[in-house]
Amino acid sequence: MPFLEAFTPTQLATLASAYFIAALVKGITGVGYSSTCLPILTLAFGLKDALPMVLIPSMASNVVVMASTGGFVDSARRFWPMLASAAVFVFVGLWTLSAMQGETAAAVLGVVLVLYVGFALSSSRARLHFRESHSRRFEPLVGAATGFINGLTGSQVMPVVPYLLSINDLPRERFVQASNQSFTLSSVMMFIGLGTHGMVSVPVVVASVLGLVLVTLGVRIGQRISRFLAPQAFRTAVLLVLATLGLGLVVRAII
Repeated sequence: MPFLEAFTPTQLATLASAYFIAALVKGITGVGYSSTCLPILTLAFGLKDALPMVLIPSMASNVVVMASTGGFVDSARRFWPMLASAAVFVFVGLWTLSAMQGETAAAVLGVVLVLYVGFALSSSRARLHFRESHSRRFEPLVGAATGFINGLTGSQVMPVVPYLLSINDLPRERFVQASNQSFTLSSVMMFIGLGTHGMVSVPVVVASVLGLVLVTLGVRIGQRISRFLAPQAFRTAVLLVLATLGLGLVVRAII
């Protein structure tokens, strides 16, 4: 296949492994595809080359999770201000990325990952808590920050995931649906933005589409595993791996 000439065997193996491992994490936890996949690919390819490789598999994993969760329309109506502002500010982040060196942007991604892990591992007492009726005023700002960080680093979890977790009595299904809607919309905007910057190539699109088989398989296996696995222990292990990858990105930029 002609597109194979664009990648070495090691790079193809890295792509396949990153797609499957990230999908497995997504199936078990409901979130974390890009946050798991992107640092692996960034270490292998660099952030600017890795970003377009993540988008199509990420969108596919999100769709699989949203389709199996339910409540799509209600969630979109509830969180539309946050989703709309995120979609706009993705382009602001991409514009900032285009003016930065790749290693600097990768280091920013590393810092974002470490901050996310620190938040996720903190006790519930250290987290903010909002009543749902009072939280809506913050959503345009949360969406704008999420979109900007996504455009700059490719990471889709900050600060939308901490924000959604801070809403009192938000059902798990609504959390999963809303977070994945944010991830998906941001991925679509990223794809458009990267395409306009000439950062999406035919070999990358072909490799990403072929990788959907691994993504679907990984998510399905992860969803089955989640029924028998202690989710907190697995989540902690994944977060520690992400922290290590994030620190690796920072150290590599410094050295």
